[in-house]
Amino acid sequence: MQRLTFKTLGVALTGAALLLASACETATPYQALAAKNAASGGYSDQKISSDRYRVTFQGNSLTQRDTVERYLLYRAAELTTQAGYDWFEMVDRDTDRQTRRIDVPTLDTYWGWRPTWAYLGNNRWTVINTYEPLWYEHYERQEITRYQASAEIFLGRGAKPANDPRAFDAREVVANLEPTIQRPEDRT
Repeated sequence: MQRLTFKTLGVALTGAALLLASACETATPYQALAAKNAASGGYSDQKISSDRYRVTFQGNSLTQRDTVERYLLYRAAELTTQAGYDWFEMVDRDTDRQTRRIDVPTLDTYWGWRPTWAYLGNNRWTVINTYEPLWYEHYERQEITRYQASAEIFLGRGAKPANDPRAFDAREVVANLEPTIQRPEDRT
């Protein structure tokens, strides 16, 4: 006979919810940052002046650092062409790593003797030893890491400066990175 306590039920439900949430979560695709997205994260940009922008790409815990940095570079190139410019220069660039540690409950079982009290009547109780599965709570510490890359870019027209390693031809970047860009699935 298996006993289910409220504590055990709570641990089971918490574990099931975490499994369900992680099963539904996917790495951040290339998308604008919005609350309605199926996967969290995405790009955002802010115009600083007519030829300067601040571009950011925020990944979720399943998005690798190199993907976040590649999507940032792609967004900078895409923004450059959308604004009618030919090349951009990375004036300032940074990647932040945010790590937090959480304890995730796991359900473990073992078999053992468990005393069970039985009422015999006339205010008498007895212990009945039963051999059954015993549940115990166990927590595993997990690290969740998220990356966010940001850059200030300067936009330019004409030929890209030849000797500037921070300058990129926007159309060339789009052409080279396009095959590696994972876009959100169409959910229609």
